[in-house]
Amino acid sequence: MMRAIRFCLIFLLLLFFISYENFIVRAFTGTYGINYGRIADNIPSPDKVVSLLRAAKIKNVRIYDSDHSVLNAFRGTGLELVVGLNNGLLKEMSSDVDHALDWVKDNVMDFLSDTKIVGIFVGNEILGNDNDLSSVLMGAVKNVYNATKKLGIDRAVQITTAHSMAVLNNTFPPSYGIFRESVNQFMKPLLEFFSEIGSPFCLNAYPFLVYTYEPGKIDINYALFEKNKGIVDNRTNLHYDNLLDAQIDAAYAALEAAGYKKMEVIITETGWASHGDQNEPGATVENAKTYNFNLRKRLAKRKGTPLRPKSVLKAYIFALFNEDLKTGATSEKNFGLFKPDGSIAYNIGFSGMKSSSGPSTHLALKGIHAHGVFRSGTFLLALFATLFLLEL
Repeated sequence: MMRAIRFCLIFLLLLFFISYENFIVRAFTGTYGINYGRIADNIPSPDKVVSLLRAAKIKNVRIYDSDHSVLNAFRGTGLELVVGLNNGLLKEMSSDVDHALDWVKDNVMDFLSDTKIVGIFVGNEILGNDNDLSSVLMGAVKNVYNATKKLGIDRAVQITTAHSMAVLNNTFPPSYGIFRESVNQFMKPLLEFFSEIGSPFCLNAYPFLVYTYEPGKIDINYALFEKNKGIVDNRTNLHYDNLLDAQIDAAYAALEAAGYKKMEVIITETGWASHGDQNEPGATVENAKTYNFNLRKRLAKRKGTPLRPKSVLKAYIFALFNEDLKTGATSEKNFGLFKPDGSIAYNIGFSGMKSSSGPSTHLALKGIHAHGVFRSGTFLLALFATLFLLEL
């Protein structure tokens, strides 16, 4: 009798975990991720980047396209990759269902057996910045999502898009945050759809830019997570000791005002430039080191913001490398945590690339992941249950 009861309990436990995995799409493990931009001609090959990421123990990686050399390099590594459908493809994806299906199949589905692609970013910083593409973003998002659904991977791959702070208005104090009237007609249906499929609100937030544009109004210590008197929101009486938390809570306030109080905010870009032009006095190596070191500590605490203390903050740091081919201000080229040779740009606790003649863990895991054996905890749970039953 006891043996039968134990068997039933284990069976129910297995069903629970399998169902949980099937219905919850997760595109982020832990709290710390990195943006792997490649607008440069002097950075390491994707294979070497994989070694660098593993040495730094950075698991969450975001790229801005779906380059197959990167997808192949990530095979069998266990690193969790979010790919990007770039802005130039949005019109095609919005107007052509078959094209969206082909893109998802060729750039996601065909790699899923051994490359852990967990999400697709459909466009980057469209609303509030590109009026021409704002009207096609929703169509592209829906077509890409429907493609994942048709291919049976919608429960494994999360669909979202990243917004800049330009979608928000009245961000100070944070509780006054609302969406700009000019983006509302596009934002509301997007939020409704993301709410239905369980996607987060993704925000690119840069205290560096706020300080650069208004250095006389912003205490640099407030921007760098250093000791300062902070600010108090006069509506909520919440105290803020850093600018990033205030930016995030302005987004939460806007979401609540729009009727989406439960939607999670994830930071998809944040960082600090180490070099800049004369009108960018905050762009120094010391400030970049301070911001990124303190941000890493803040994320390690696994806590939320003053307005959403139970929603653990997650962030992709910008960026892995300096990108020497970027245009615009000098700061645009100098957000990297690592130098082109793989050594650290400044010390925030990471290790750079190291040569080794020993066996490669990456290669050792490759064969296992190629068969999808450890793609989830289901296998390990089933193995545990089998071993337990054998002991009965």
